[in-house]
Amino acid sequence: MRTNGRGAFLRSMQLLRDKVENFDKYPYSLDAIQHLERLDFHPNVTYIVGENGMGKSTLLEAIAVAWGFNAEGGTMNFNFSTEATHSELYQHIRLVRGPLRARDGFFFRAESYYNLATNIDRMDREPSFGPPIIDSYGGKSLHEQSHGESFFAAFLHRFRGNGLYIMDEPEAALSPFRQMAMISRMHQLIQQNAQFIISTHSPILMAYPDAKIYELTAEGITEKPLEETEHFIIYKQFLNNKDKLLDELLQDQ
Repeated sequence: MRTNGRGAFLRSMQLLRDKVENFDKYPYSLDAIQHLERLDFHPNVTYIVGENGMGKSTLLEAIAVAWGFNAEGGTMNFNFSTEATHSELYQHIRLVRGPLRARDGFFFRAESYYNLATNIDRMDREPSFGPPIIDSYGGKSLHEQSHGESFFAAFLHRFRGNGLYIMDEPEAALSPFRQMAMISRMHQLIQQNAQFIISTHSPILMAYPDAKIYELTAEGITEKPLEETEHFIIYKQFLNNKDKLLDELLQDQ
């Protein structure tokens, strides 16, 4: 599997540990952040995985905000804020950028995608000399589509290549079939010099070849192949031993 041919737009990030005043304070109290030194990113795809509460979204949000994205998602031109809930972690990390400038980019955040869709509709109701913003998402209001269709509209129409795409749990509204379609779309964009950093629980999305996978646990952050991640192992065990596992899960306590 060849890389996108131009190298990473974002090469690495480093936690400026000497700038952190108190590691007992959130988000520095998170186990993964406690152990964080530096993460190197693959020029194609880097995955950040782990159980809920490990700090995946917090870490991804910090990277996105430090890059210049709006904390609630969208392109670097979005500045809406429904509620300022993002952490200060972005203030204490250093991003190492590649030599080439990304011409596109998007921070996709499943939990605030509704707010993004609402903001697009609001801006398109205001007078403008340019084309409607929704044209970049397929021309149909994201609120007039199913959750999964509106998610995929961004991947299919708004992501254009030659950019950095940071995605937090994009599988949230996607069926397994749509997740496989997303891998195909990612591959198209990678051939157009795109770089992805993705937080996910989906072993399907994690299966893109020649990617870097970081698993966050209470012991820290470890790079692992797909087959050794906890998500892959649990899914495999369940599918291979469904009846036995269900018997154990559903038996009277």
